[in-house]
Amino acid sequence: MQATQGRNRTLVDLLDDSPKEACGVVGIYAPSEPVAHLIYLALYALQHRGQESAGIAMSDGENITVVKDMGLVATVFDDRTLATLDGCLGIGHTRYSTAGSSSWRNAQPVFRSISDQQFVLGHNGNLTNTSDLAQSTSILPGMVDSDSDLIGELLAMEIAGTSLAQQATGQVLEQMLQRVLPRLQGAFSLVLADQDRVIGVRDPNGFRPLCLGRLDQGWVLASETPALDIVGAQFERELEPGEMVVIGASGVTSLRPFSEERVDPRLCIFEFVYFSRPDSLLHGQSVHHARVRMGELLAEQSPVEADLVMGVPESGLPAAEGFSRASGIPYGHGLVKNRYIGRTFIAPSQKMRSLGVRMKLNPLRNSIQGNRLVVVDDSIVRGTTTRALVEMLWEAGAVEVHLRISSPPYRWPCFFGMDTADRSELLAARLSVEQICEYVGATTLAFIDINGLIQATGASSEGFCNACLTGEYPIEVGSIGAD
Repeated sequence: MQATQGRNRTLVDLLDDSPKEACGVVGIYAPSEPVAHLIYLALYALQHRGQESAGIAMSDGENITVVKDMGLVATVFDDRTLATLDGCLGIGHTRYSTAGSSSWRNAQPVFRSISDQQFVLGHNGNLTNTSDLAQSTSILPGMVDSDSDLIGELLAMEIAGTSLAQQATGQVLEQMLQRVLPRLQGAFSLVLADQDRVIGVRDPNGFRPLCLGRLDQGWVLASETPALDIVGAQFERELEPGEMVVIGASGVTSLRPFSEERVDPRLCIFEFVYFSRPDSLLHGQSVHHARVRMGELLAEQSPVEADLVMGVPESGLPAAEGFSRASGIPYGHGLVKNRYIGRTFIAPSQKMRSLGVRMKLNPLRNSIQGNRLVVVDDSIVRGTTTRALVEMLWEAGAVEVHLRISSPPYRWPCFFGMDTADRSELLAARLSVEQICEYVGATTLAFIDINGLIQATGASSEGFCNACLTGEYPIEVGSIGAD
């Protein structure tokens, strides 16, 4: 649970100080389709949202089977494993832990069985009232290990209190969800399934994305639109904040389990900056185009004379392209990314740890040597990677290193699904822009301002959560730490 457990950090976590998101979720109802294989493909498209564990749960109409394990989607599943997962509906999950430790026990989907009722749940986000929920029920410390597990337990308790006649209606999960959901606070995009239907839920602020797609003979729920593309589903729409959809033999039913006063759209702005794939659509806008536009506006706000614009792979590349386009400075590649670095690497010595950033990035010396560089990245959170990166560029022969960041200074912790809940770890929370520039060793440093960032999304009329940048939290989160 968020209130009692933290993450187990690996060396790769320490080397990569970019923001970390919680999870990717998918749900499919598709009679006559190879649903388990489709879920596998959809999870593969969502692998960037979580690399610690993966799971698929399938219903054959009578029983639900769950297969989950630690590791990447392609590691956990193969043809033989998928062949054992039969049925016309199911859900999938890929996890990065932000509430609860990184272990098999916390891998999802969460499974519960009560009498003849079975259900599974996958969760993207973080609850902010886990302690209050646990204290208001008979759930004792140690009974659940994460906020996702807590949601499953609350639902199980409600179902256990229903009569056999109620359970026989086949709608008990959606009915009990409408009791439990209003009690939850924070970020939760959920996919659930019982023996007969798949359900999707988006919290009343819509902190995390969730979209709906149509197959020839079925429906797909997924965190991002590329997961729809890979299974051949036609994008229908994004679920609205506060919406719950039930998918079964009769089609798609939309319900509103939250009071109207709670509905306040606040999509996380970092979905545009970093989390979502560039080929995703959010608020009807192309994420790639938004990132290019961030770079264009950044060039207008913070111009500089230089010889080459380069981006930090991967999410810094579109903004670098935009910066080059707006500034007229040539665009080029200066860093090569190792795509195969794992999350479980353990360095045996301090010397190995000091070489860690080179495991992820290596400079192209011919592009760097003798040049004044504009280096575009998406964010600076803890500063460790940025400092090592700048040092690497100097060693490769850069004459000047001008850092340009396509998001404002990251000064406040996130409580809605990003792994930054300790403000003391945030570089911009304690240092000015000038001090950050000195700390990382750059020639100059500039960040896009918040108005430019929102403008770049192309969805400025929509609601965003930018609390990590402004300190303005859309809902109550309790103590946020000292300045």
